[in-house]
Amino acid sequence: MPPVDILAKGNTMGFAQILANGMVLGTLYACIAIGFSLVWGVLNVINMLHGSFIVLGGYLTFFAWYYIGLNPILVLPFVAALLFGLGYVLQYTLINKVVAAPVLTTLTLTFGLDMILYNLMTVYFTATPRRVSLDFGRIDFMDVSMPVDRLLGMGLALLLTGLLYLVLRASTIGRAIVAVRMDREAAALMGIRVNRIYAITFGISALMAGAAGAVFSMVFPITTNLSGTFLGKAFVICVIGGLGSVSGALVGGLALGIIESFAGVYLGPQNAMTVGFVIMLVLLIVKPTGLVGVKGYE
Repeated sequence: MPPVDILAKGNTMGFAQILANGMVLGTLYACIAIGFSLVWGVLNVINMLHGSFIVLGGYLTFFAWYYIGLNPILVLPFVAALLFGLGYVLQYTLINKVVAAPVLTTLTLTFGLDMILYNLMTVYFTATPRRVSLDFGRIDFMDVSMPVDRLLGMGLALLLTGLLYLVLRASTIGRAIVAVRMDREAAALMGIRVNRIYAITFGISALMAGAAGAVFSMVFPITTNLSGTFLGKAFVICVIGGLGSVSGALVGGLALGIIESFAGVYLGPQNAMTVGFVIMLVLLIVKPTGLVGVKGYE
């Protein structure tokens, strides 16, 4: 069941409740989209694998919790590290060979890789929806009632987003990623190994996708059938917020989450995603850079 179907169950809830639901959903969306935005902005690659990476992270977290009994929060760093390694290897061994080719070439390659990963997960994990059940009760504040697991997911999503922002802003690797994003040739002349930075960037993107999937599995059921939905939402968020910045993904994610929350209540959950795509198309016409689009990372 799509997230908006769960959050927007009826039209009787108050404005504050709908807004709170949208903000929780929006932070999860931002976490989902940041890695996609990073690869698109730095490598100029539309990574069709991104949705399947998210689902894989969710499944790995669920299986570690269900079969081994591990706390999903403790599992999250290991899932993130595993996805980083997978993303790094795929980029360094395959995608790097065509990264300078036209966008259609890299899109076709990542689409083929996505089909392989998607089918492997469907065959060996099945498409049965799975969710890590963390029943911590609810918190009631004035007119807002929120399950604690959703607040936990929101907090983890914001933490991951903040950590990525710090990495890009303050670390040596982050500055190298920014340099390659701004001018690949100049970065190479300064001694930066561009292909290695590309692989690290793709690895970080996969890491964020896997971590987002782990967080998502603590809040909503996850299944391979959602991989296309995740990819579509990441695309919409990048257009709404702006490509190539953490702040753009955060603003775009919050905007889409709040829009879908209100649209789900007043227009029906079946129309919520359509509203998001309509807004994306409008922004492409009137403001192609997005709400807070920037030339490079802050």
